[in-house]
Amino acid sequence: MLILQQNRPLNSQNAADALQKYSLKKTAVQKALDTLAESGQISFKEYGKQKIYVARQDQFKIPNTEELDQMKKENDKLQKELQAEKSAINEVEAEIRALEMNLTLEQIREKETKLRDEVSKMELKVSKLREGTVLVNPEERKMVHDMYSEKINQWRKRKRIFKELWDTITENMPKDLKEFKEELGIETDEDAGVSFQSYSNYTSNKTPRRK
Repeated sequence: MLILQQNRPLNSQNAADALQKYSLKKTAVQKALDTLAESGQISFKEYGKQKIYVARQDQFKIPNTEELDQMKKENDKLQKELQAEKSAINEVEAEIRALEMNLTLEQIREKETKLRDEVSKMELKVSKLREGTVLVNPEERKMVHDMYSEKINQWRKRKRIFKELWDTITENMPKDLKEFKEELGIETDEDAGVSFQSYSNYTSNKTPRRK
């Protein structure tokens, strides 16, 4: 469903434009949106003669603060492990480069074989360590990262939807917006002392390792 895929406020013209490749007319799109709204599958707000349709947000699972903190801790642990492995590989590569400058070709090959054997043993050791502890494997790591990114995206979309609706509703409103928000019982991330940016920056700065 278009509205669920985009998860942002749309009017009938927006929806018709997005579905233009299917040769659907605006009147047909309007009728379909009204039908979905009447059945409770989507919600809408009327602003004068215009209707704004949005996906029901109770269909999306948003992680709470504890879940986000746990995901962040897991990713921190995985990043430390990744950096340790990178450091070990860099040391081996640096030693190979140093040897290439001083040894004969035959000696270089012997050293290279020895160093590669050491790297293989180190990788095997790390693999066994993972199997014997709670460290996650690459597939699980990617799953956690993808799930974290998905939740952050849903969070970002909800913030954007709220801001768009709030700005539309309160535009030219003479009443104090802070008091109005308190009357409605609305509490933003900032009110709760939660920084979306800190969680969002985390996903943009850290990418799971690929093999």
